[in-house]
Order: sequence, then C-alpha cells, then structure tokens
Amino acid sequence: MSNDNMLQQAVLAELSWEPMVTSAHIGVTAKSGVITLTGHVGSFVEKHAAETAASRVKGVKAVAEEIEIKLAGDMKRTDDQIAGAAIESLAWDVSIPKEKIKVKVEKGWVTLTGDVDWHFQKDAVDRDVRRLYGVVGVSNQILIRPTVRPSDVHENIMTALHRSWFDPAHISVSAEGGVVQLDGSVRSWHERQLAETAAWGAPGITHVQDNITIN
Repeated sequence: MSNDNMLQQAVLAELSWEPMVTSAHIGVTAKSGVITLTGHVGSFVEKHAAETAASRVKGVKAVAEEIEIKLAGDMKRTDDQIAGAAIESLAWDVSIPKEKIKVKVEKGWVTLTGDVDWHFQKDAVDRDVRRLYGVVGVSNQILIRPTVRPSDVHENIMTALHRSWFDPAHISVSAEGGVVQLDGSVRSWHERQLAETAAWGAPGITHVQDNITIN
C-alpha cells in the first residue's frame, strides 16, 4: 500500500472516530501529504470538525476542504433569525466584549467585525457563531489590538513552546509589533498547529506568519 493510500485510510479512520462527523457522507483523497475532503455535511460545525479531525492525523501537511453544507429543513433559518441568535449567543459569553463586535448575515454566511485585545476572544466569537443553526460559513474579520513589546512576545512564545510536549529546538520566533513569524521544521501537521497556537496565546498578537515546514 502506498503512503498516500495509508494516509487516506488513516484520515478516514479519524473521521469515523470523530463523534461530531457523519463520515459516510465524506470522501477523502490523499496526494503527497495533501488531503482533500469532499461530500456533504448537515451543518457548518460538522464541516469544521471534519477539517480539524483530518488535520490532526500524522503525515497530513495540508487540508483542501471542498465539503458542501446541506441544511435539513428544520435547521434552515432566515438571515435575521441567524443574526439575532448570534447576538444572543455572544451576549451570554463573558469572555467577549459584546459592544465591540458587529454581526452581518447574508444567505447564511456570517461576517464578524470589530476589535478585541486577545486572540482567544476572536476565537470565542467564531466558536459561538459557527455552532448556530442555519450558519453555512463564517468570515472572522475581527482585529486584535497590539499592546505588547516585541521582546515580550518572543519570550512569552518560546516559554510556551518549551512547556509543550514536543521539542521546539528547531523552531525560531521573530516578532515586530503584534506580528509574529515562525520558522523551522516539525514532524507533523499537529505539531505545526501546536506551535501556531502557542504563538497566538501571547497577548497583543495581531497576525501569525507560520513558515514552519513538516519533515
């Protein structure tokens, strides 16, 4: 069995293992470490779960996601209903500065704008909205205000990387303002994601340029 075939089977197994995904409706192809997902799912949150499951399989270098969302009749909502549900969901999340977030919905696609202090707040808004009935996509355009010195950013990220379970010896971090650049190499797509997550965990980060390669 070729490496591509083995990777395809591993991704299919991971999708079957993921409880949020109906794997029977999803097709998987593999080519040189690049996974392509096709088929259909019943919600945007399931689509996101499928992409996340595929990306954490060892040997996956990138995921091309071509999954279609087919909403069941009882899950369809008007744009006004989705916008109202999004505003209500955000209002219940104490980690989000509600007065700074704006929501726009067009044909089930939600666009988020505004500004926050932390990346986890931007992620929280995205997470709260993508699980709502009727949502077919999310464009998260929320900005993060830079508030720290580049030297502090570098130190915070390297400290976080050394706390992780993999050896970050082959990763370098450079920072300018709120922009961080990651270079080097890791053994898997999952390790690459861990490094990027560690970078986003520093306060005041506005952008992470991830140039890490997978060996």
